[in-house]
Amino acid sequence: MLGRLMVFHSQMQPLNNYMSFLMAMLVEDYLPVAFFALLALGFAPLAWWLSRFIRPHTSSTLQRSTYECGTPAMGEAHIEFRYQYYIYAIVFVVFDLISVFLLVWAYYFSELSDTAIMWMLIFLTIVLIGVGYALRKEEKLWI
Repeated sequence: MLGRLMVFHSQMQPLNNYMSFLMAMLVEDYLPVAFFALLALGFAPLAWWLSRFIRPHTSSTLQRSTYECGTPAMGEAHIEFRYQYYIYAIVFVVFDLISVFLLVWAYYFSELSDTAIMWMLIFLTIVLIGVGYALRKEEKLWI
C-alpha cells in the first residue's frame, strides 16, 4: 500500500510543480496591475482625507456667493431646467450605440450562426418594444 502511495505521489509531483509555476507566473504578471488598482482605488479617499488638513477653515460671504464669471450675480441661483433636453441626450446616446451595434451585426450577418441571429432579433424586439412604450407614454412628440 505504501508503494502505491509513493508511485501516486511521484506522478503528482510534476503537476504540483506546474501549478506552483503557474501561480508564481500569475503573481509576477499581475502584481503591477494589482498595485496600480489599489493605488487608483485609494487615491480619491486619500486625497479627500488630506484635503481636510490643507483647506482653510474660515468662511466668508464671498465664498458663499454665486460665481457668475466675474460679473455680479443677479437673481436666484437655482433655476428650473427642462428635463426633456437631458432625456433627448440620453435617447440620442442609446440609439447611437444601438446603431453601431446594428451596423456591426449587418456587416457580419452572413457569417453569424443561427443562435447569434436569434439573439439579435430578440434584442431588436426589446428595443422596438421600448420605443413603442416611450412613444405611447409621451403626450406629445417633442423629439
